[in-house]
Amino acid sequence: MRPRTWVLVLAAVFALLQLADVTGRDTPDSKNYVSYALTLAGAGKGEAATETVDWVCAGRASAAERARRVDVLRFRAPSPAGRVFATCRAGELRRVERRLRAGGAQTDGHVVPFVAPRLRRIFEVRPGYPVFLVPFVTAFGVTWGVWLASVLVAAAGGVLVFLVLRTVSVPVPLALTGQVLYYVLPVGTTAMRPMTEGLMLALTLTALWGCALVLTGRVKAGAASAAGALLALFAVKHSQALFLGACLAGAAAVVALWRRRRHARSPGGRRSPGGGRSSGGGRSPGGGRSPGRGVAAIAVVGCGAVAATLLLARLLRYPSEAESVQDLLTGHYTHPDRAHPWRDFLHLEFDFWVEWLRRQLTEPLFPALLAAGAWGARRRPAFGVFLLAAAGTGILTQAAHPDITVFGARMIVLAWLLPVVGVPLLLEPLVRRPVPVPVQGPARAVGVTR
Repeated sequence: MRPRTWVLVLAAVFALLQLADVTGRDTPDSKNYVSYALTLAGAGKGEAATETVDWVCAGRASAAERARRVDVLRFRAPSPAGRVFATCRAGELRRVERRLRAGGAQTDGHVVPFVAPRLRRIFEVRPGYPVFLVPFVTAFGVTWGVWLASVLVAAAGGVLVFLVLRTVSVPVPLALTGQVLYYVLPVGTTAMRPMTEGLMLALTLTALWGCALVLTGRVKAGAASAAGALLALFAVKHSQALFLGACLAGAAAVVALWRRRRHARSPGGRRSPGGGRSSGGGRSPGGGRSPGRGVAAIAVVGCGAVAATLLLARLLRYPSEAESVQDLLTGHYTHPDRAHPWRDFLHLEFDFWVEWLRRQLTEPLFPALLAAGAWGARRRPAFGVFLLAAAGTGILTQAAHPDITVFGARMIVLAWLLPVVGVPLLLEPLVRRPVPVPVQGPARAVGVTR
């Protein structure tokens, strides 16, 4: 089969596997995004609340039934699904109806008041994912609409990994390996949740693909892809647009400085090490590679994203960094505000990373894969810097939310892009190595490159 056929087959297999769990993937935040989408589609607050609550409670009832079937003591007991659904629905709707009757700040905006106004404001400034959901929930209803939207965005992430790797000339089998890694590692699981992370991963990969295009000489297309992805990220989660813009600008500066130093040191008439295909920079008469307009374009796009994000966030009166810290330290505003939030935040930050590292040492798969991905990134030095920058936004996101109780490590999920893309690069010598093939007669074996 042609490579694109394999890509589609892998995406289709991934989608079919997700039928194993159509409901029950929601998190506490999912209610806010789904109700946001329903109100954007024209539903009233009461209708949006009912549809969202029915979807959430159906997932809980399904999970309770599956748990009952494998419970060593209750597997012959009656199904708890009906009771769990009724209890869940009554409790959720009671809280929402109380807030809707209060009116005022409780009913402002598009999000149904499942939570207090201060917390709801954080979701109001993230319209990107709800807008993405609107056509799906309108055409297929909440249950199948949310599932289908999640499948498409998660499958698209794997396809983007394939495109990124092929752009930097990775062999097709290894590019397909990267797509599979995206699906089977926690990246695919997190992308399937009805949250912003799936779109964030896809858009971050789009920006990384743009960087790869720039480094292979397609400057306009690459810069446009990166700029478009950063613009969309502002609507999905503006903090990711800020982090990614800053990291890409920093990566561009590192690559430009590295190339300039090699360009200055390269002796006349000698080809510089690592030369070959154009990487968005010109080659001087002396053989060294100049920084090039491609790298400068990425730096401009990244710096522009940082400036635009900061300016628009202020103009639109988005919740400030101090508000985000209070949200973290007060358990989503369920406790009084901290008098010294930044001091407490830094104390928590230190303790968080100590505990996080301790847990990683007991189950070192993630650190090992990060190291393997970083080692593989060395095979494409300029691209590897941008890969590290994109994956580094996961570390920044986790550092901004040092909450050890967040399920599934979704805050740091972007860091998984490093092994997803870097491990296929690490395996590249195994695919390209010469293989001795015996021949007839007295002649010696000859080397054939796979």
